[in-house]
Amino acid sequence: MRVLIIGAGPTGLTLAGDLAEAGVEVTILERRPPETANATRAFGVHARTLEQLDIRGLADQLPGQKVRAVSLFDKVRLDLSKLPTRFNYLLITPQYEVEKVLRARAERLGAEIVHGEEVTGLVQTADTVTVTSTTRTWEAQYVVGTDGVHSKVRDLLGLPFPGKAVVKSIMLADVKLTTPPPDVLAVNAVGDGFAFVAPFGDGWYRVFAWDRRKQTDDRAPLELDEIREVTRRALGTDMGMHDPRWMSRFHSDERQVPAYRVGRVFLAGDAAHCHSPAGGQGMNTGIQDAANLGWKLAAVLNGHAEPELLDTYQQERHPVGRSVLRSSGAIIRLAMISSRLGRRLRGTLSLLLLGNEKIAAKAAGRISGIAIHYGDKKRAADVPLSTGRLFEALRGGRFVLISNEDRADTPAFVDVVKPVDPVTEPVLVRPDGYVTTWDDVRCR
Repeated sequence: MRVLIIGAGPTGLTLAGDLAEAGVEVTILERRPPETANATRAFGVHARTLEQLDIRGLADQLPGQKVRAVSLFDKVRLDLSKLPTRFNYLLITPQYEVEKVLRARAERLGAEIVHGEEVTGLVQTADTVTVTSTTRTWEAQYVVGTDGVHSKVRDLLGLPFPGKAVVKSIMLADVKLTTPPPDVLAVNAVGDGFAFVAPFGDGWYRVFAWDRRKQTDDRAPLELDEIREVTRRALGTDMGMHDPRWMSRFHSDERQVPAYRVGRVFLAGDAAHCHSPAGGQGMNTGIQDAANLGWKLAAVLNGHAEPELLDTYQQERHPVGRSVLRSSGAIIRLAMISSRLGRRLRGTLSLLLLGNEKIAAKAAGRISGIAIHYGDKKRAADVPLSTGRLFEALRGGRFVLISNEDRADTPAFVDVVKPVDPVTEPVLVRPDGYVTTWDDVRCR
């Protein structure tokens, strides 16, 4: 086997699909049974993740509701409608819908998903990695741990996961509402708590609520009345929430592993970083981790690039993870301000800053992922081509060279396309949609 992935969440499924599409033999081990679970925390897909899904032909398959302005707290709203992308919104859809389309793609392309296998051991040599699971032993050239915040792969590597809990005893529930909010998203923070309500699109709503007055253990019993009371304080109404199908408590940590790679083993998604739910960054960051790593593994395994290319995964994605920790941490800390004066200053300063067009655009670009770049490697715009558009041309996981003329000198793994508007010089685009150069991809 060439690549073994541990964990069949959005990150692992994205990676498996990308590798399979590139002709790389890949298997996912998943300890959970195959039944789809509704009890997921992620519910929003940001613009850059939608672009990555579009590159894979999946974005238009996702159901959900589009939100073009995100409320943070008080009257502070972040406008997404001006983002330079056709996905100028946040798509509200539950994680299981994202997993559904990613799983179908991975399996269609030939990735194997094995359920009921929990990893118990991992040993690597200079050439291979041997993984022991519930029923057997697996050998692969590379292993990727996408097995979540309690990653067994990370533990077996002996890697620390430094950080701390940023907010404790967050309450979650999936409920029905008698009187849904007028906006797609309802969110507000007051001195002693906050509440957030988002639709799944099928009549169910996800509620996040936090009560400064009652900080308790994650395992403590939870009643709907407790969530109702905090929601009324924060939003002025509990919207008649009833018939919960699921309720839980959890605490939110800010943690990041120092090394995303140890030899032939990589970490991605929540196994590498976790942070507060503010900004809805978790699933999105994980999918983008996979988009960055997948083409690099495929290029090396298919003989198109030197193995040193794999070192750029840490170089490019670790700073992004660190930035997400900081931005989501800043939002949650602002939401948790308790004093009346502090909340007044928060609202005034936020409105003042976001009233500046450049600052507002930068904030929207950061939270949506559109502004993410890797040094001088910028996100490629989805420009129109003589046949289709760039993101359609990137489907298949190949490099694309945008050139006014046919190029007979390009490698076999590069597709040459002609732009509608001529370019001053050829532009090379990586499979993950970033402009690059031949030297940067370390091609053979």
